[in-house]
Amino acid sequence: MIDLRSDTVTRPTEAMRKVISCSAVGDDMFREDPEVNALEEKVASLFEKESGLFVPSGTMGNQLAVKVLTQPGDEVIIEEKAHLFHAETAACSMISGVQLYPLKGIRGMLDADMVLKAIRGDHDWEPRTGLISVENTANMGGGTCYPLDKIQEIYTLAQTVNIPVHIDGARIWNASIASDIPLPVFGALCDTISVCFSKGLGAPVGSMLLSDSKTIEQARRYRKVLGGGMRQAGLLASAASYAVDHHFPMLKEDHRRAALLAEAVAENDAFFIQPKHVETNIVIFEVVKGSVDSALKWLSDHGVAMVPFGGNTIRATFHLEINDQGLDMARKAVTSYRPVL
Repeated sequence: MIDLRSDTVTRPTEAMRKVISCSAVGDDMFREDPEVNALEEKVASLFEKESGLFVPSGTMGNQLAVKVLTQPGDEVIIEEKAHLFHAETAACSMISGVQLYPLKGIRGMLDADMVLKAIRGDHDWEPRTGLISVENTANMGGGTCYPLDKIQEIYTLAQTVNIPVHIDGARIWNASIASDIPLPVFGALCDTISVCFSKGLGAPVGSMLLSDSKTIEQARRYRKVLGGGMRQAGLLASAASYAVDHHFPMLKEDHRRAALLAEAVAENDAFFIQPKHVETNIVIFEVVKGSVDSALKWLSDHGVAMVPFGGNTIRATFHLEINDQGLDMARKAVTSYRPVL
């Protein structure tokens, strides 16, 4: 089965397993795990942030950012398709006591004008805007990458009005490769950024929150509150470190294959897609003839797994376990699909 359901389905490579087996470990709650310490220092350095905090998941990284940057009763400006809104089980309200203000952006992206109009707090009856959050790449937007000028404008506005900015950078590695923007540029245009190791990079577990040292110290305490304090986590950190060193450059191949699948999808009039919008490893397309369920069953019967993505939409996501042979199978499956009418 060619599994295109998500880039989270990857398994450790043999080389990664060897690195894991040789990990030097300690107790991370005592800050004595050398692999975790080294990973936090390395990734913070890559983004030119002062400090990093290794966490079990991207959701925890995002929620820690919201917790340390806001006060109960605040409002968080996000795009309406954001992971923070759609896929974190209302954690912002449960954990931080804030509400989300989702804005209708373009392909999952905000711009400074939208954000400016949404900022509130001048009146007693309004919530105070406490945080602006952007997602790069925008998953539900189709793996889209923020143009550099859009992020710069949002961050400049945020500094002007003294509101912090968080980047949900679960796939920031993909954004960097696709847009040729160095990682330190992203680090300079936010107060906090979360990055994930277990998606396109292919590590089994783990994300990181990056910020200044004081903010990370606060986040470390809340990580413990949320049950994210780990012991011999170096087993996981060594895999993440290997992924950053060895798999980061390989993301361009995922992007190439995604673009080729998008072209194949466009050949079938049962589907609708704009191939030019496929920028990274995510391919989102509409089923315009037949149903999503019938299309997914056809694909599965032909050895290709994808996922429904709301309404009439299907998502396919490339990752390091998919080679050109797998791409060819997926292309044949989508071009040969014939709906039952």
